[in-house]
Amino acid sequence: MSWIILIIAGLFEVAFASCLGKAKETSGTESYFWYAGFLVCLTISMLGLMKATQNLPIGTAYAVWTGIGAIGTVLVGIFIFKEPATFWRLFFITTLIGSIIGLKSASH
Repeated sequence: MSWIILIIAGLFEVAFASCLGKAKETSGTESYFWYAGFLVCLTISMLGLMKATQNLPIGTAYAVWTGIGAIGTVLVGIFIFKEPATFWRLFFITTLIGSIIGLKSASH
């Protein structure tokens, strides 16, 4: 169950980073809604990480959490914010995915 909580927390990390990106693109009242979404997602993400680390090693949990956030944020950047999908960006995302799988496998 801790791994599921950690994955959900990582997805909320992607969400809070995405909210920051959307807030940057808007102005006025709309940007405040995105900042509010950022705070809600940040809180949920941190609470999930905190809960997951009660049963998982902190080093592994934190690395997986940040990895999910990094991978997800890059993918959101490519698909939503139209950032470039260069060979090297995709190559290093792939190596990061391999590293996360390796950390999960080695944590037992």
